Amino acid sequence: MSLMQKLSRWNRQRLERRKFARQNKEVPDYAQWVAQHATLSTQALSQLAGDVGALGPRISVLMPTFNPDLAHLRAAVASVLSQTHQDLELCIADDASTCAEVRPCIQELAAQDPRIKFIFREANGHISAASNSALSLCTGEFVALLDQDDLLAPHALSVVAATLRRQPGLSLAYSDEDKIDENGTRFKPHFKPDWNVTLLRSQNYVCHLVVLRRSLIESIGGFRLGYEGAQDHDLLLRCAEHLRSDEVVHIPLILYHWRVHAGSTASTLGSKPYALVNGCKAVQDHLDRVGLKGTVSHEGLFYRVQHACPEVLPKVSIILLTRDRPELLASCVQSVLDKTSYPNLEILIVDNGTKDPQALEHLSRFAQDPRVQLIRDASPFNYSALNNRAARQATGTLLCLMNNDIEVLDPDWLQEMVGVASVDGVGVVGSRLYYPDGGIQHAGVILRLNGVAAHPFRRQARDDGHYMARPMLMQELSAVTAACLVTHRAVYDAVGGLDEEHLAVAFNDVDYCLKVREAGWKVIYDPHAEFIHHESVSRGRDNTPEKRERFQREVAYMKDRWHAALAADPAYNPNLTDRHENFSLSPQPRTDIRRWLQAGG
Repeated sequence: MSLMQKLSRWNRQRLERRKFARQNKEVPDYAQWVAQHATLSTQALSQLAGDVGALGPRISVLMPTFNPDLAHLRAAVASVLSQTHQDLELCIADDASTCAEVRPCIQELAAQDPRIKFIFREANGHISAASNSALSLCTGEFVALLDQDDLLAPHALSVVAATLRRQPGLSLAYSDEDKIDENGTRFKPHFKPDWNVTLLRSQNYVCHLVVLRRSLIESIGGFRLGYEGAQDHDLLLRCAEHLRSDEVVHIPLILYHWRVHAGSTASTLGSKPYALVNGCKAVQDHLDRVGLKGTVSHEGLFYRVQHACPEVLPKVSIILLTRDRPELLASCVQSVLDKTSYPNLEILIVDNGTKDPQALEHLSRFAQDPRVQLIRDASPFNYSALNNRAARQATGTLLCLMNNDIEVLDPDWLQEMVGVASVDGVGVVGSRLYYPDGGIQHAGVILRLNGVAAHPFRRQARDDGHYMARPMLMQELSAVTAACLVTHRAVYDAVGGLDEEHLAVAFNDVDYCLKVREAGWKVIYDPHAEFIHHESVSRGRDNTPEKRERFQREVAYMKDRWHAALAADPAYNPNLTDRHENFSLSPQPRTDIRRWLQAGG
């Protein structure tokens, strides 16, 4: 690396550090955010009460109990009875608590309000059996799940009921949530994405508050014994198999407060280690029921699904553009040739006008490998056009678009991506990329960030936990980078490949993914296909007037073509910032209860 290149890298890193410091300074803490944005006005409460009143739908709150802290139980019950939505019932099933004070406490509470129904089980059967006993008491059209020590926000069921009334075809509604400690302090909010079955296989991100149509729960047999600790996750996966996406709604508001205390799952999953074992079993059962071949294991507090490749491995055409930069070319191609165990592949190296003698020597050497086809194309650089022309010469049924500044880390990377691509309905599979120093370069693409789209968690450490472990979880996203993605040749042809007319350099991969989604296929981010990415080292940065002008044209095109998609990314949350890449709180959320009601949910 030359002295000028080292200085340029040092200057970029200095600017990045300043940017991150500024981001952290701009982010409000959660207490400030709650005070400013999470308190309903009297007007909004009146609108909720007037809209629903006693008209329903009736919501049965299902609560299994076993030796609860009585103060916590009373608070949980009070949070139900004080709901602004009145058409409800609280169905309590006590699972043979050994504490003598529990039974009289429940009886005392029920005597104060006829909406409380209860049953005392004769023998302890654990939470699935107790939940089924509570379910047997429910008469409401919908059922809300509430743990014995948690709290509903005062307006929770009114918001849910208003949403259900506006969308009568719904069978599942879920909200955002936070945690609450013994002092009543709220913290660690979970602002969730919209319905995402792929993510649900990796983690029960839905969690609380969840409201389900009672007939749906009963049709699948309620809660299953033997899945204790993961019974809600198992229930959701089984429900998902009977739901269309338009029957599910995510309400991007905090409606549930998950209590943290010693021994609670909210505090540490170590208190219930069997939950992870049963969760693996629930996800594996789900895969088997829907006909997906693969295996499930748990990694920390979440699950890894490894999808099996087809018995007859499809041919993959790896398209790799290059120009000069012999050190990058050698590292990239050699790592693909030496560290890729997938047997049925071809590599199409597109030489876009290489002049460097050492790079030309590398190209000549690589061309001797029977897996490599060298394509000479000295036309002006147009990333989209170069890939499209190469794709027309490819013979694989799957295409892998790859930058020349990628280094393979795991020999099984292509089996991993082909397995995911083989899942019915998947059109694109993206990978997880790291900078040479180990920081995250790509963990998917979120729309609207920084104007059009950006990589969340960029420059953050590889394994620091992140926001709800999102970089570590397989999930459906709106877009992924073409620095390394796998897509079906048929899908590529169907949507017209990359847009070489309007997006010669920037955003062509985002545009491609959005076209794929628009055509009905899914875009999946796979964190288990991992690479080093020397971002934009070979092409350089957009630091000339001509490049900046071209970039602005591409930005304008994306905003015009995809204005509706950029308004709200289903993989993100309107309570999170659209200015930074760190999943931090938005100083000004793009959804609140008033807007939610005015928009009809």
